[in-house]
Amino acid sequence: MQLIIVSGRSGSGKTIALRVLEDLGFYCVDNLPISLLPTLVHAVMDNYESIAVSIDVRNLPSGEEDLVETLDFLPAKLKADILFIDASDEVILRRFGETRRLHPLSQGSLPLLDAIKLEYQMLEPLAERATWRIDSSAYSVHELSEQVSERVLGRKMNKLILVFMSFGFKHGLPTTLDTVFDARILPNPHWEPELKPYTGLDEPVQRFLAHQPLVTKFVYQVENFLSTWLPYFQRSNRSYLTVGIGCTGGQHRSVYIAEQLGEYFRTQHAEVQVKHRELGKK
Repeated sequence: MQLIIVSGRSGSGKTIALRVLEDLGFYCVDNLPISLLPTLVHAVMDNYESIAVSIDVRNLPSGEEDLVETLDFLPAKLKADILFIDASDEVILRRFGETRRLHPLSQGSLPLLDAIKLEYQMLEPLAERATWRIDSSAYSVHELSEQVSERVLGRKMNKLILVFMSFGFKHGLPTTLDTVFDARILPNPHWEPELKPYTGLDEPVQRFLAHQPLVTKFVYQVENFLSTWLPYFQRSNRSYLTVGIGCTGGQHRSVYIAEQLGEYFRTQHAEVQVKHRELGKK
């Protein structure tokens, strides 16, 4: 049986995540007091293969020791996976402003920002034990749903989903990355006037980079590194591995290299995705 505890700060997207899990066939319970979790599991485990429970700051035990005892009291053959969803303070503030909802900790005179910060402190024991952590700050509802679905399905099918993501360092580091390779040291098509309007998906840029020995060496060595260590990531019971390839603007070098890596690993790995963060903004 699979048990997923969905947690995170209010406004981060827990409700969306629970809805996704319900669509995936999970028996879902929202806002269950965590002290009742063992009772629920024992009551339904014979009838359901997959259970998801949403736990937030309103139904936490009084101390961290109580949380640990509750999780330890689950059936011995069952290990709970924790999906922790969060967002930046600024994004959560904006979301509460847009919906005009009352934060569960902002009763009385506690300002909203202080309530948001206090909530994270209270949820930190769950965050530290998380199987998956998702920062929803930059995600649409559709993108967050996709992230939840892919990570959970990867674990359920016992498959590691390998994602190559191109990005531009000048736009900030993506929060979902597990490891990063920096391509800013490579020849840059941006400084070639005839190539600047194109991206790494276009043939002129691909031809230019394919003839650069440094680029060829870079791609080969990243392929070799990942081929060596990918089996160990798979054995660690992970469901998702996101490899970031960054260049300055995320238009040329990183896009080309991510595509090359995706093409190479599709020949030896079942689940491979290639995403281009900056191209998606256009």
